[in-house]
Amino acid sequence: MALIAPSILNSDFLKLGETIQMINESEADWIHLDVMDGSFVPNISFGIPIVEAAKKTTKKPLDVHLMIVHPEKYIEGFRKAGADIINVHFEACKDKNLIAILNEIRASGAKPAIAINPDTRINKIFDLAEYVDMILVMSVFPGFGGQKFIEATYDRVQELKQFLTHNKLDTLIQVDGGVSADNAAKLSNCGVDVMVAGSVIFNAENPLKSIAELKSKTQ
Repeated sequence: MALIAPSILNSDFLKLGETIQMINESEADWIHLDVMDGSFVPNISFGIPIVEAAKKTTKKPLDVHLMIVHPEKYIEGFRKAGADIINVHFEACKDKNLIAILNEIRASGAKPAIAINPDTRINKIFDLAEYVDMILVMSVFPGFGGQKFIEATYDRVQELKQFLTHNKLDTLIQVDGGVSADNAAKLSNCGVDVMVAGSVIFNAENPLKSIAELKSKTQ
């Protein structure tokens, strides 16, 4: 059964406390927080204060996805704010000492993860798999919620899963973007361990029911 991580980017920020409480009471496993800087991606979302606010009320681990150009500058800040998982983008760090950044995340006490965009070959991050607890395969282009799921994601996940299995690595596979009750079962069967879902939860009449439905599809 896959883990479900609701993305609060799609929630009503005027009701953040109520949203966190709903997730606490739901079958969700983590809370996903999308941090965007307006540079690596065209949108700007939120930063450390929102992570701090979420940490004060949540009972779930905080999965912080840094869609920013200099994530290494903010590792300590996000960890102190309450990040349990810190996820950096391969594309934002490929010209830097990425292994050192991942090791710094682990040294901070958070779990390191790496994300890869849909137009980057999945084998580009194979050499990094042993340094992370999770790999996020983006199933949309990062920056905006509500995008359509990219069908090629299934093949990318299967290629990554085969590599991890062959090398006896227990690195988790996460998918973010366009996840719904229609594709959750197939994603799970391909090897996805963690599913980030935003619009399908927060646009639903009953978000608790939507989370439960997603969870049930991954059995």
